[in-house]
Amino acid sequence: MIWSLLHIVDILLWVLMAGSAGYVIFFGIASLVKGKEKSGNSEISEKSENSSFLIIYPAYREDAVIRQSVATFLQQDYPTDRYRLVVVSDHMQAETNEWLAQQQLTLLQPTFEKSSKAKALQFAIDYVESHLQRSSTFTHVVILDADNVVASDFLHRLNEVCAQGYSAIQCHRTAKNANNDIAALDGISEEINNTLFRRAHNAIGLSSALIGSGMCFDYPWFRENVHQLTSAVEDRELEALLMKQNVFVKYESSIHVMDEKVSNQDNFQRQRLRWMTGQLQTLFLMLPYLPTAIRHGNVNYIDKTIQQMLIPRSILLVLTALLSVLITIVAPTWSIKWWCLLGALCAALLIAIPRALRTKALFGKLASLLLLVWRMLKNLIHIDRSNKEFIHTAHDK
Repeated sequence: MIWSLLHIVDILLWVLMAGSAGYVIFFGIASLVKGKEKSGNSEISEKSENSSFLIIYPAYREDAVIRQSVATFLQQDYPTDRYRLVVVSDHMQAETNEWLAQQQLTLLQPTFEKSSKAKALQFAIDYVESHLQRSSTFTHVVILDADNVVASDFLHRLNEVCAQGYSAIQCHRTAKNANNDIAALDGISEEINNTLFRRAHNAIGLSSALIGSGMCFDYPWFRENVHQLTSAVEDRELEALLMKQNVFVKYESSIHVMDEKVSNQDNFQRQRLRWMTGQLQTLFLMLPYLPTAIRHGNVNYIDKTIQQMLIPRSILLVLTALLSVLITIVAPTWSIKWWCLLGALCAALLIAIPRALRTKALFGKLASLLLLVWRMLKNLIHIDRSNKEFIHTAHDK
């Protein structure tokens, strides 16, 4: 009787883990498909800069990084009359604001009772619409985080992709630092996400996932939808709105946005708590529309809803390994399916890691991975799907 119950628990656990692992495995294989990606062609490249960009940097207590990001961005080789840079300075120091005020940009200094990135974006759009006469000339809006650094041809290359008719574009966000194991693992995790949830999706005709920065949208669409954002994970809300409206998200892997990765355990834990809370909030946000999406065959919306149900990937990997060992000790014959699942999951993740990052040093970081997963598991008791307060991830000075 006891063994029968244990066997049922074993099967139920395997099915639970296999659901999330199967998703990763499927898109790991899909990433090997050569999609019909286009990053601009010579005919488009020779055209004049047609797009007019509004670039928004929401910056909450980002004194440590905002200057470098802005100074770098202002080196764009794009015509200055074809873009406007807006920095939303929220709770930043007077010295930082004085420096920003001297740059070629629009500085906004709102006073929010409870800050969030969504509020900063809404404030910026409201200001542009009411104070800038040229607001009607913007064709696209670009969202960058305060720590994001881009190349001087960023807007020029983005213009080429916009000219292909895409209304939503996710650029290739990649790590600009790997100063310790935590930052390196965070950067590898980002690249795995780029492979599975962006490049692989586009390769088989599905929309790319958004990532919170390095995002470009059709300006009229963004203006009409930005005030629907209510949570601390605005990128997931934007994604849900795009999928509901059948707007395809293009992933442009050739346009890099350098992003500073977290490099200490406390910041990592806060960041993952925000992501895990946001994932749960988004799931409950998307579920009510799911029957309609199924009825209308909205595959992208169904896919994004499924994504919110997935077990976080690092937790999935570690738990699958631990359960494989445990089941082997308890009942070796039951463990075969676990080891097969673990092997397939590891292979898919290895495929998803860019070749340049598949080094021997990667395996030396496994001990740090276990510690970070433990911190993520501790976050489970702090998740509150009704909490909409912004959880800030500080940057090291």
